[in-house]
Amino acid sequence: PIYGQDVIYAYSGQNMGDMDPHIFAVAEEAYKQMARDEKNQSIIVSGESGAGKTVSAKYAMRYFATVGGSASDTNIEEKVLASSPIMEAIGNAKTTRNDNSSRFGKYIQIGFDKRYHIIGANMRTYLLEKSRVVFQAEDERNYHIFYQLCAAASLPEFKELMLTCAEDFFYTSQGGDIRIEGIDDAEDFEKTRQAFTLLGVRESHQISIFKIIASILHLGNVEIQAERDGDSCSVSPQDEHLNSFCRLLGVEHSQMEHWLCHRKLVTTSETYVKTMSLQQVVNARNALAKHIYAQLFSWIVEHINKALYTPLKQHSFIGVLDIYGFETFEVNSFEQFCINYANEKLQQQFNSHVFKLEQEEYMKEEIPWTLIDFYDNQPCIDLIEAKLGILDLLDEECKVPKGTDQNWAQKLYDRHSGSQHFQKPRMSNTAFIVIHFADKVEYLSDGFLEKNRDTVYEEQINILKASKFPLVADLFHDDKDSVSATTTSGKGSSSKINIRSARPPLKASNKEHKRTVGHQFRTSLHLLMETLNATTPHYVRCIKPNDEKLPFHFDPKRAVQQLRACGVLETIRISAAGYPSRWTYHDFFNRYRVLVKKRELTSTDKKAICRSVLESLIKDPDKFQFGRTKIFFRAGQVAYLEKLRADRFRAATIMIQKTVRGWLQRVKYRRLKIAALTLQRYCRGHLARRLAEHLRRTRAAIVLQKQCRMWRARQAYQRVRGAAVVIQAFARGMFRIPPPTQHKATILQKHLRGWMARRRFQRLRGAAIIIQCAFRMLKAKQELKALKIEARSAEHLKRLNVGMENKVVQLQRKIDDQNKEFKSLSEQLAVATSTHATEVEKLKKELAQYHQSQGGGGLRLQEEVENLRAELQRAHCERKVLEDTHTREKDELRKQVAVLEQENALLKDEKEQLNNQILCQAKDEFAQNSVKENLLMKKELEEERSRYQNLVKEYSRLEQRYDNLRDEMTIIKQTPGHRRNPSNQSSLESDSNYPSISTSEVGDTEDALQQVEDVGLEKAAMDMMVFLKLQKRVRELEQERKKLQVQLEKREQQDSRRVQVEQAKNDLDVDQDADLAYNSLKRQELESENKKLKNDLNELRKAVADQATQDNSSHCSPDGYSLLLNQLKLANEELEVRKEEVLILRTQIVSADQRRLTGRSTEPSINARTSWPNSEKHVDQEDAIEAYHGLDLAYQGLKQVARLLEAQLQAQGREHEAEVEALRAQVEALKEDLDRQQQTFCQTLLLSPEAQLEFGVRQELTRLTNDNLDLKELVEKLEKNERKLKKQLKIYMKKVQDLEAAQALAQSERRRHELNRQVTVQRKEKDFQGMLDYHREDEALLIRNLVTDLKPQMLTGSVPCLPAYILYMCIRHADYINDDLKVHSLLTSTINGIKRVLKKHNEDFEMTSFWLSNTCRLLHCLKQYSGDEGFMTQNTAKQNEHCLKNFDLTEYRQVLSDLSIQIYQQLIKIAEGVLQPMIVSAMLENESIQGLSGVKPTGYRKRSSSMVDGDNSYCLEAIIRQMNSFHTVMCDQGLDPEIILQVFKQLFYMINAVTLNNLLLRKDVCSWSTGMQLRYNISQLEEWLRGRNLQQSGAVQTLEPLIQAAQLLQLKKKTPEDAEAICSLCTSLSTQQIVKILNLYTPVNEFEERVTVAFIRTIQAQLQERNDPQQLLLDSKHMFPVLFPFNPSLLTMDSIHIPAYLNLEFLNEV
Repeated sequence: PIYGQDVIYAYSGQNMGDMDPHIFAVAEEAYKQMARDEKNQSIIVSGESGAGKTVSAKYAMRYFATVGGSASDTNIEEKVLASSPIMEAIGNAKTTRNDNSSRFGKYIQIGFDKRYHIIGANMRTYLLEKSRVVFQAEDERNYHIFYQLCAAASLPEFKELMLTCAEDFFYTSQGGDIRIEGIDDAEDFEKTRQAFTLLGVRESHQISIFKIIASILHLGNVEIQAERDGDSCSVSPQDEHLNSFCRLLGVEHSQMEHWLCHRKLVTTSETYVKTMSLQQVVNARNALAKHIYAQLFSWIVEHINKALYTPLKQHSFIGVLDIYGFETFEVNSFEQFCINYANEKLQQQFNSHVFKLEQEEYMKEEIPWTLIDFYDNQPCIDLIEAKLGILDLLDEECKVPKGTDQNWAQKLYDRHSGSQHFQKPRMSNTAFIVIHFADKVEYLSDGFLEKNRDTVYEEQINILKASKFPLVADLFHDDKDSVSATTTSGKGSSSKINIRSARPPLKASNKEHKRTVGHQFRTSLHLLMETLNATTPHYVRCIKPNDEKLPFHFDPKRAVQQLRACGVLETIRISAAGYPSRWTYHDFFNRYRVLVKKRELTSTDKKAICRSVLESLIKDPDKFQFGRTKIFFRAGQVAYLEKLRADRFRAATIMIQKTVRGWLQRVKYRRLKIAALTLQRYCRGHLARRLAEHLRRTRAAIVLQKQCRMWRARQAYQRVRGAAVVIQAFARGMFRIPPPTQHKATILQKHLRGWMARRRFQRLRGAAIIIQCAFRMLKAKQELKALKIEARSAEHLKRLNVGMENKVVQLQRKIDDQNKEFKSLSEQLAVATSTHATEVEKLKKELAQYHQSQGGGGLRLQEEVENLRAELQRAHCERKVLEDTHTREKDELRKQVAVLEQENALLKDEKEQLNNQILCQAKDEFAQNSVKENLLMKKELEEERSRYQNLVKEYSRLEQRYDNLRDEMTIIKQTPGHRRNPSNQSSLESDSNYPSISTSEVGDTEDALQQVEDVGLEKAAMDMMVFLKLQKRVRELEQERKKLQVQLEKREQQDSRRVQVEQAKNDLDVDQDADLAYNSLKRQELESENKKLKNDLNELRKAVADQATQDNSSHCSPDGYSLLLNQLKLANEELEVRKEEVLILRTQIVSADQRRLTGRSTEPSINARTSWPNSEKHVDQEDAIEAYHGLDLAYQGLKQVARLLEAQLQAQGREHEAEVEALRAQVEALKEDLDRQQQTFCQTLLLSPEAQLEFGVRQELTRLTNDNLDLKELVEKLEKNERKLKKQLKIYMKKVQDLEAAQALAQSERRRHELNRQVTVQRKEKDFQGMLDYHREDEALLIRNLVTDLKPQMLTGSVPCLPAYILYMCIRHADYINDDLKVHSLLTSTINGIKRVLKKHNEDFEMTSFWLSNTCRLLHCLKQYSGDEGFMTQNTAKQNEHCLKNFDLTEYRQVLSDLSIQIYQQLIKIAEGVLQPMIVSAMLENESIQGLSGVKPTGYRKRSSSMVDGDNSYCLEAIIRQMNSFHTVMCDQGLDPEIILQVFKQLFYMINAVTLNNLLLRKDVCSWSTGMQLRYNISQLEEWLRGRNLQQSGAVQTLEPLIQAAQLLQLKKKTPEDAEAICSLCTSLSTQQIVKILNLYTPVNEFEERVTVAFIRTIQAQLQERNDPQQLLLDSKHMFPVLFPFNPSLLTMDSIHIPAYLNLEFLNEV
């Protein structure tokens, strides 16, 4: 996950040292220096075998391919990456130390143009290990391509190769195990073939390459048989492998069989053919196999370079060197010697570069420079490559006819025994030791001469040159140098310091060398060093953690050994010898501010403060130096300063702890004291309350006792007193009797007092009544006055009459019903009376007959009566018995029915309960399903919206891509600048064909012309195919429109005829007034003239459009079109005058005819001069003839009207008959339905009650379902008709308005002609209706003043989104006059103008926000006034009048919506570009809480080349100020609040992603103090959101991962409980992110501790159940889909004022 695409974007643009060490950081540093310094760069990847050099080089190239991209569609970056699998297949193999070891060196130059896009590449290779083709050590493999080809041998196209598994071939089975764990050779082979195809290698060439590789395998299996003499050998003619070898290479079998075992010796006089021994034949065969593979390798490299070649001029390049590292094995041969020789050269270049960097740093900072001794490996290089060095002696020995490896070794002993870098082993005379910079290496001389000669017999090569396959012959035809590297001089040369040893170098030999392998390698190595010295190098040292290929296992000894071998320790020593620690003044002040005294902090000069502090703390002035921007320290001084700082912190901590502990103790003491006092107070209160209660109870008891005793004494006293009073009363009564007069006086007093009381009561009551009467009279008068006033008002009458009409109608209906009932009863009574009369007569006749026959049959009748009585008696008995039986059965049935009803009631209750349960369950399930479906729909909608907006964004990017291609030649000619242009820069310019309202060919022509004018002939030509398709579709739509228009005209003609007939009838039957005649004639004339004018205008437009099409190349001026318009206006005016005269004449003729018919006029005479009333004009004879001719025409018209009325009556009759038939059919259907229901009812009666109930429910459900379906169909039909009628109503309303205007004009004209004198009428100004009119030639001026040249600052203080309102008013007027071409042209020009403005100001936030708000407002206006009810719910009546009448702009709304999405994406891009440089510094590095941070600067890792002069640090206040600026701009420009919320949600997500990504990649910021700073910064951002009322935007939710990361840095990280807390808290962070933060957690002070490995494993174990994505970093480029909710305006169009400074005087208010 640390090499993904998101990590590339995270390192892109960052300075070296700002983030953790990474291969991408080195690649970014090289790319940045190339762009800034315009100098070629090199990345040198080195290390031991298996350390990761190849993978590192591959990732570096992928970084350049991603960041640089390609400037065209050649996909050169993909080809550069595709070369890796091919080179790995043919040049990598498994060794004991590495499963994918590169057995050759390569240097890839990636070329860039002036805009720093990849344009090509070139590859050089060095020293392919050819010996591996024929020999592999144990546990090693041959090159991967052999095993890949064997794995794919079963494919049909490879049957002819005759391959089997790799174990069957000698060249692939020497190492033992041929498989690599985790590697699928067949899958890798498929990738290799795909890479060949991508690089342009044809399929036939690929098959030829695979044939050559297979032939090498067959050649290794050829069996060579030795003869008896031992000096000769032979090969069997039937050897199938030799046959396959010859067939695959296309050579003759006999020749190859002969020359494999023989060789040719050429002398001065003659030529000999000599046999070879078995060993010689095997050596020759192996040499041939190696040579074939080496030539094939060179051919493939050459073709890769051809595929990566570009004809464009290369501005600069970055080279990536992936070369073998230092190697030492138990047996080291020629290959290891060359590899180590190359590493010696690279190490010398590295030492020189490091020394140079140190010197540049000291010189830049103006530090005194002293020479530093360092290890110089020039003597070792001289030992190898100087005159009579190892390589020189090796070449000399190769020239000796019988030179041997032993002789060469002896020469080395003799020549270099005194060298300090050469030694002779004690126990060997064929080996030698070279002391390299990394280690001593013992080389075995056996095979050196043979490998250096690289001998291949010429006879075998000649056979291969004669191959019938062209590719095989080409491999060997040119006897070229096998050096695959080409001489490429870098652009310019860099200034370098040559470091020489004390020993003078030996001069190289001038003797002409033979092209041996050693000589070729030395030459190519010198070319490589020249290239590296001409570039700026960057080093990547790959360290192998262990030799066992084990994961997560680190061997520190091996790591130190490799660091020493690659010179890193020597670099550290060189740096430590000077001033290894460097601090900027700002960082030093922030870090060691605690050591500064308070009085020194008053100074504002940080350099002076730092100087005084250091001079006071470090007494030795040699221990530090003050540079221009940095302070340099000797080794150990920073540790001393850290100790002083820690001591100061420790003392401060102790002081704080002492103070805090004292404060805590004082607080505890006060708390205990207060608690004790409180307890005492409560205890004392409790005791006092208890004492008071006791006293209160005692007093209460005493009072109770007192009262009780008093009551008892009082009772006794009362009894005694009562008895005494009784006794006294009886005694007094007995002794004293009152007189009678006293009793009478008492009675009189009683009655008198009663009368006086009644009198007083009556008087008071009378007064009260009088007062009540007066008050009531006053109230009555007031009420009467109010009623009189109310009675006079109309409202009273309305209230009185409310419902009177309905009541009268109801009473009338009731009377009618009673009358009908009365009539029916009367008829029934008459029928009953007549029936009664007839029956009476009949009975009378029967009675008479009975009297006549009574006499003879009396006896017989008596007998019959007796019999009848007996039968009646029996019948009574039987009836009684039946009644008893019926009663019993009826009682039983009633009981059974009651039981069944109870059971039925119980079943109904159970059914209702079950139905309720089912309904509840269904509701719950439905609710759950609806919630789930709602969530899924929302998710799908968001995904669909995101995909659509990504397509819009991709469309914009492709448009910009096209513009870049078009401007490429211009850009190349410009002077190169120090800039980096992103390859994915998008543009909002689009000139596509938007949907048109008018689909006529004229509109298509104008669109094409406008397109040619806007974007030029090139783009119009490219879009012509799309344009022709759209034009075809437009013609089809035009035909459909014409059909609909014809139908509409027919309907209009029918309506107009109907209106004419009705008007004519009213004129003839009612009043026959001249005014109505004039109006009718005027309307007819206007309609006919209107149609003629429309036809003329359409013809004129077509002619103008054709003329414009023909004269487009000559760029004709618009004067011709203006001249035609003026002529048309003049013709219209003249036509109006003539028409008025004709209408006046016709009106006068009609008036005269009316008077003639009614007898009110004199006898007409054709030859006499006639004087017409109400006019001073006279008509001559010809005019009279024309008048009567007009009367004849009018008569013919009346006849036609009569026929039309007759036809209409017939049509109505037919309609009436059809309605009657429909009603009859409906009655029949109802009858059938009734019969069916009766049958169903009869069947139901036969069923059981339960079945009846179920059947009834089923029938009811069926009926309700059918009714529901019928109602739905009816509703759909009604809605359809409603929409249709609404559209027709709009059209008719427009026509009615036109007709009313025409009638008003005609009325005014008629009245004007009725006057006896000419009167001048003043035009009355109409009210502004919210429409703006302009001439078509002013459209470009409108777009320029309102769109192109408009600045947002000009509209400060005006109505927000004013341009959108003005554009809509122009569109509305074009809709009002039904000009579809004008609407289409205006909208297209507006959209293209907005895109041009945004392209020009693609980095101006204010301009982009301004046009986003205006585009959204125009989109809202098109919705609000579209006429759709869904958008008109909040409109006022006045706003509804401003709706569009004729056009449906739905398609243009979609275009504006897409444009709004593009502008929104550009707005976000601009805002992110402004905020992104501030985020890391403000959120992670700046000390928002002063003194809390203790982050140490990265020191040496920050290269001087990466740092820019000046302080680029930002604080959080800068971000908040910038967001305040964004918010103010968007609010002032009237952007919708919902869009503002989405903007800040996106920006806060970007802040979260960038901050979290940097936190995950930087160890120096993963600390407790950083977490504290983050928490504070996030709280400030949240506070800002609340202050701006933006908390509903969801921005806080986007910061949740960052909040949890800050909490993770602050939480305790020791116990399992802490792990559980972390897992439960960090839900928004993935498992990889949590583990990464814990691994990176770095204690800043000694008070913190690192996170243990056990704790991290506990976290991983608890989080393993999570299904988190594998992505480590957040996608900072992710963009949420934007939604533009409908936001109607409260303004009406007529209330908008256009300011004068917009220069729109040509707009006319309508």
